[in-house]
Amino acid sequence: MEYHNPVLLKETVDGLAIKEDGVYVDVTFGGGGHSKEILKRLGPNGKLLAFDQDEDAVKNKLDDPRFTLIEENFRFLKRFLKFYGVKQVDGVLGDFGVSSHQFDVAERGFSTRFEADLDMRMSKKNPISAMEVVNDYAEGDLRTVLSLYGELRNAPAMARAIVEKRSESPIKTSEELKAALKKFLPQHKEHKILAQIYQAIRIEVNQEMEALKEFLQQTPEVLKEGGRLSLISYHSLEDRLVKRFIRSGKFEGEPEKDFYGNIEVPLKKVGGLITPSKEEIKENNRARSAKLRIAEKL
Repeated sequence: MEYHNPVLLKETVDGLAIKEDGVYVDVTFGGGGHSKEILKRLGPNGKLLAFDQDEDAVKNKLDDPRFTLIEENFRFLKRFLKFYGVKQVDGVLGDFGVSSHQFDVAERGFSTRFEADLDMRMSKKNPISAMEVVNDYAEGDLRTVLSLYGELRNAPAMARAIVEKRSESPIKTSEELKAALKKFLPQHKEHKILAQIYQAIRIEVNQEMEALKEFLQQTPEVLKEGGRLSLISYHSLEDRLVKRFIRSGKFEGEPEKDFYGNIEVPLKKVGGLITPSKEEIKENNRARSAKLRIAEKL
């Protein structure tokens, strides 16, 4: 399977401040790039557990006695660590969003470049695909998905256009979806707007925001004191959740305070926001929107 080099590989793994005999988790295994780098820095008594719900990623499983691959969504982090007898770890790495491999395999339906069935599932076990979202969701729900996750100003009119088109015949492929929304896709902005539409539907199909929230809420409990969190986001919705949680331990509102008015937060940020160099973006265009944030358990 073709997997590109991970974005910000050195910076993300450096952020974990790896101890040779530590226990680490890579919650987005993919092609195994981050995991291989972590294993290079671990000694014989170190341990790495990795999560990936994508059946294709499982084919990249690493043959190393220190490595365990868990074929599940990272939203079940605590449950599966407990199953493997791990209470707390020294670091957790996450590289969110869609992998280059998922984008490049036409039949997965993630890319606007290919004619394919509307799928977009990161795991084939997922009962809902993009086809169900596009054809079965009520107009109001479609509007919410396009507005909230695609940040599209034309969301109400787009939702109406989809409903009108599907009343004639089901929208089953990427080309049929493009045709339904053609009037919203001026040539000079077509790629950008389509990317937003696909992002919105994909996030809904895979419950990406809910999974990310559930995962983040478990990290303070899973990390040892001084343990590190090293997380890469690719769009503002993800990055906002990560940034807020690191800052306040919450996604909305103000952080908790103790009896004396001191702010109580489970994590502290380490350094500032890290983004890819011009050279890395030149080598891998998908790196352009990556944002790395590192935090430590207090």
